[in-house]
Amino acid sequence: MYASFDIVSQIKPYRVSIGANLLDGNALGAQDRLYLCDRFFAKRLQSCGCRVIAVDATEQAKSLDQMSDIIIKLREAGATRKTLLVAVGGGVVQDVATFCASIYMRGIPWVYLPTTLLGMVDSCIGGKSAINVGPYKNIVGNFYPPEEILIDPVLTDTLDAEQKVAGLCEAAKICYARGADVFSHYLALQPGLNMKQQELAKLIELSLQAKKWFIEIDEFDQSERLLLNFGHTFGHALEGATHFRISHGVAVGVGILAAIYHARIIFGADGVADRAIVLEMHIRFLLAQVANLPGILATMDPDDLFDRFGADKKHSSSAYSIVGLAHDGSLKIYKLPHGQESKAAIRQIFVAISQPDFLSGPFPETR
Repeated sequence: MYASFDIVSQIKPYRVSIGANLLDGNALGAQDRLYLCDRFFAKRLQSCGCRVIAVDATEQAKSLDQMSDIIIKLREAGATRKTLLVAVGGGVVQDVATFCASIYMRGIPWVYLPTTLLGMVDSCIGGKSAINVGPYKNIVGNFYPPEEILIDPVLTDTLDAEQKVAGLCEAAKICYARGADVFSHYLALQPGLNMKQQELAKLIELSLQAKKWFIEIDEFDQSERLLLNFGHTFGHALEGATHFRISHGVAVGVGILAAIYHARIIFGADGVADRAIVLEMHIRFLLAQVANLPGILATMDPDDLFDRFGADKKHSSSAYSIVGLAHDGSLKIYKLPHGQESKAAIRQIFVAISQPDFLSGPFPETR
C-alpha cells in the first residue's frame, strides 16, 4: 500500500487507499456486490465471477435520459438496499454511479475504483455527480460520497497519451490552486507521461491531499472550493464546441491558458506573475503531447464558443463568473458584468484560442 487517508465529509467520512493491483483484489469473492463499469473492463471483471453492468464511457452515457436504463438494470440484477455498488471507470462512470447510487431505493452504498488518471488525481474525491440534460453539460447533480475509494496506479498502463495529459492538467490545476509550496512540490515530481508507478502514486496523493483541503473547508462549493473551477468555464465551452473531440482534462488545460491570456488582457503582457508563467509553460509542455490539438481548436466557431460559455451554470443573471489570476498569481473569482466590454474580452480570448500559435506561444497580441 502506497498511502491511505480519510476525507472528513459532512455527509459521511470515507477513506482513500492508494495501492497496486487493487482492482483484481477487490473483484475476488464479490458475490455480494454489483459492478458498474466502463465496458473496457467488463470481461476482466466477469472472468472473476462479478455481476456487471457495463456502460460506454461517453458523454451521452451520462445524460439524464440514460439514468432510467441504469436504474432498470440495477433492479433486474436484483440490487437491494444492502447491495454494494462498485464503480470501475473514469469520470463518466463515476458520475453515473454517484447519481444512480444516491437515488436507487433512496440510496445504496457504493465504492469507487477510478481507472483514469484524471479520476485518480481529482474527481474521485468530493462526492459530486454531474449529469448532462439535453445540450446543457453538468447542469444536474448532487453530492453522495462513496464508502471508500481504491486507487490503483497500475491501471494507468491502459491509458493513452491524451488521457495521461488530461489527468496531469487537472493535478497541476489543483496543486497550483492550493498554493506556491504545493505547486513547487508537484513540479519537483517531474510530471510526465512516463512516470514510474511509485512517483505517480506520490503525485496522486499530493493532488488529492491538496483537494482534500478544499473539500473539508468548503464541501458544498460556496467559497474556497469554487477556485478549483480554474480553467473549467472556458474548458466546458471548448469541450462542447469541439463536439467532445478533446477530453475534459485537456479542455481544462487549454482553459487554464485562456485564463492566463485573460490576465494578460487585464495586466498587460508583462504583468503576469512568475509562478503563473511557470504554470503556463508546464501546461504547454503537457498539451504539446496531444495529437492534432491545434488543428481541432482551429475548427471551432468563436460565436459557438461564446454561446456555450454563456450557458455555464456558474454565471449569474447579471455577470459572467470565471476563476482567473490576481496580479500576484493567486486565484480569484471575477464577476464580469454583462455588457459589450465583457463580451468583447471573452470573444478576444476565444479568437486567440483558435490561432495556430496559442498552444506554443507567445500568446497572440493582447493589446
